[in-house]
Amino acid sequence: MTVKTVLFDLDGTLTRSEEGITRSALYAAEKMGFTGHTQEEFKAFIGPPLFASFKEILGMTYEQAERATQLYRERFSVLGWQENEVYAGIPHVLRSLRKNGLRTAIVTAKPQMFAERIAKRFGLAPYLDAIVGPGPENREASKAGLVARGIERLGGPAVMVGDRKFDIEGGLANGAMTVGVTYGYGTEEELVAAGADAIAHTPEALLDILLPPDAPCARGLFLSMEGVDGCGKTTQREALVAHMKQLGWRVTTTREPGGDEVAEKIRRLVLDPVNTQMCDETEAYLYAASRAQNVRAFIRPALMRGEAVVCDRFVDSSIAYQGGGRQLGTQRVAAINETAVGGTLPDATVYLRMEPDKALSRRLSASEPDRLEREQESFFVRTYEAYEALYAADSTGRVLTVDASQPIGAVTQEMLEKVDARLGELAAAL
Repeated sequence: MTVKTVLFDLDGTLTRSEEGITRSALYAAEKMGFTGHTQEEFKAFIGPPLFASFKEILGMTYEQAERATQLYRERFSVLGWQENEVYAGIPHVLRSLRKNGLRTAIVTAKPQMFAERIAKRFGLAPYLDAIVGPGPENREASKAGLVARGIERLGGPAVMVGDRKFDIEGGLANGAMTVGVTYGYGTEEELVAAGADAIAHTPEALLDILLPPDAPCARGLFLSMEGVDGCGKTTQREALVAHMKQLGWRVTTTREPGGDEVAEKIRRLVLDPVNTQMCDETEAYLYAASRAQNVRAFIRPALMRGEAVVCDRFVDSSIAYQGGGRQLGTQRVAAINETAVGGTLPDATVYLRMEPDKALSRRLSASEPDRLEREQESFFVRTYEAYEALYAADSTGRVLTVDASQPIGAVTQEMLEKVDARLGELAAAL
């Protein structure tokens, strides 16, 4: 059967949600006087409808289960839905399915309003054609009925992907192919016993099941970070990497100059303060040489694996520092780097904008300055001006300018909001 629509369960299939679910269920149970339970026991609540779980697992009456459901949502609506993360590799799966023209949807027993909120917050929404779940008052929605709604909305032939027997049974009841995933909260034995047509042990294994052998997979994402020395790149890079991992991206980090062993040797050479006799042209070519090595040894292979690459500086740094700071000319330095990058350019660039005098004073107070950081203030003013001119000319949406003079938390928030918006634009272009 050639699949046209892929329906995904949410909890345990797309997201690792146990923290928010179990904490919220424990909160509700204790509020109702059902004490003595551990958070671990409430893992059984992941998968089946919440209302039914309170009745069947804890033995509550109809009225008690209704009140417990309200209490659960009291906590979940504020905290629980955010205690979540996407399984590593899921964005690559969804992007590859979209690249091959398949329709995708979430079909979940979780109230649809929460599923929609989670899909938006954790970067899944741009890759979905629909989200199907029960309304807030629908206490005992069956998975079969939800799958039927998903197929009715998107058409078939369809496959239901999930981690529990309820997902498999719901798919089979509607004549859909079924795939059980073992990285979630169910077991392979449970899924096989329910009649799953195939089993996937990792998110990436889903592509082997759902796509033909010769189907192209989606390229990963290339993110670079730029700004004058001292603008806070190290702190914000850590925040960006953590955010991308929470969104389910497998992340490769690298830096420039640097990367693999060869590129790191070039880095030590170009930044060593003892090399005072290095001419400007040599410096520019060394940066380009390191970049050529980094692109081929680190960046391209990671992109081919569908990963997100986060690079501390890239070709824009050479254009600003050597083209502007060293006054070699921005167009001249860009030309030097054309062969080095070979067409491999960032999908998004975070530009942490900060006045050079403030940035450099912060940088020099942090550690021993390298060869470039020992330059005169005029060098950094020219570098900053080159950045500003380069990015003022950007019309692609690639450059995400962030005010780096704000408090650290505000910088992070602005950066991540702009990154998420850019990821949505890139998803729409698949």
